[in-house]
Amino acid sequence: MVERADGLPHGAWVLIADGEKALFLVNAGDAQDMHLQLRQKEEQENPQAQDWAANRPGRFNDGPSVHRSAVQDTDWHVLEKERFAHDLAEMLYQDAHSGKFDKLVIIASRVVLSELRQELHQEVTKRLILDVPKVLTNHPIEEVEKLLSRELEDA
Repeated sequence: MVERADGLPHGAWVLIADGEKALFLVNAGDAQDMHLQLRQKEEQENPQAQDWAANRPGRFNDGPSVHRSAVQDTDWHVLEKERFAHDLAEMLYQDAHSGKFDKLVIIASRVVLSELRQELHQEVTKRLILDVPKVLTNHPIEEVEKLLSRELEDA
């Protein structure tokens, strides 16, 4: 994170994301009177892990003995969340590189936020004011504004 903010500057972006949905908001107000507006919405279908599994987990021989061990099935649900975070990081880089935003706040689930932190380009991280590990994709914008104001005060 770059700098401490006294509020959310006019034109700053707020990304709210979980593993399946992302909301890109922009502050149409000023630092003292935040007014978030939806700029863009991204969604991906991500079925639960049990819905991806088609067969029983595989097995392999442990060596010369007759003992066989189960192979853990791939968690496609988690992999899709990571891929979605990678796609969001790429979108943010393209928008930052083209000068579409100067300041950014990310509010995301822990899994997505962790993956985003690894994937974000330096051009995006230098614009990052704050990141918050919370799931708020289905909350009303007024609640997001209140929570974000509190988080910015505590930062």
